[in-house]
Amino acid sequence: MSIEAGKHRPPEHTGQVLVLRDVVRVHGSGDAEVRALDGLTISIAAGEFVAVMGPSGSGKSTLLHLAGGLDTPTSGTVRVEGTDVGALSVSGRAALRRRHIGYVFQDFNLIPTLTAAENVALPRELDGTGRKAARTEAMAALAELEVQDLADRFPDEMSGGQQQRTAIARAIIGKRRLLLADEPTGALDSHTGEAVLEVLRGRADAGSAVVLVTHDARFAAWADRVIFLRDGTVIDTAGVDSAEELLAHSR
Repeated sequence: MSIEAGKHRPPEHTGQVLVLRDVVRVHGSGDAEVRALDGLTISIAAGEFVAVMGPSGSGKSTLLHLAGGLDTPTSGTVRVEGTDVGALSVSGRAALRRRHIGYVFQDFNLIPTLTAAENVALPRELDGTGRKAARTEAMAALAELEVQDLADRFPDEMSGGQQQRTAIARAIIGKRRLLLADEPTGALDSHTGEAVLEVLRGRADAGSAVVLVTHDARFAAWADRVIFLRDGTVIDTAGVDSAEELLAHSR
């Protein structure tokens, strides 16, 4: 797929999968108070691939943490598939993540005592899928990332790039309607990075909402739309025609 992949528009899918409305997230208090997000309002529809760009400290990772139910807003609402994430209990948010949200972390978050296949299958097993069926799904996800031969290796037996692709396989297993990826290409060479973006693009085309945090305009160019953050607010949005256009917007 070319660098202008963002020009593609997905097939007919309807409904807002992720909606943040007037979201504020404050860390600390008094002189140490930091407003990581400051009145953020965005919505992302089924079938839409959105990239989020901005300088360090702009609120990109906080946005993903809230969207993924790993944190709750100080004020405002975060809704996934119409569910108010902030109103859920801790166990309720965990169930939402298992069933609807795939999350790719910067530091992989693989469990060191589990093999690649076991790491990938774990969310499905925790949600009640039988072990054999979960492994079959895990093997299919690993194959999509071209690392099925690593199925029985432990994380410390893999390179950083192999761990990253295993983590991405874990995020896409099952029918995840929302995929959140925090710099998923950071440990990968450019060729493998493009292959990963093709997988994410395919998930959006199949009807998932995909949110990619990246600093690289080449990878953001795979998206349908780019949101630029600064100091916890949206400063610009852009449709994607080329990496060069994205660079111009981000300056």
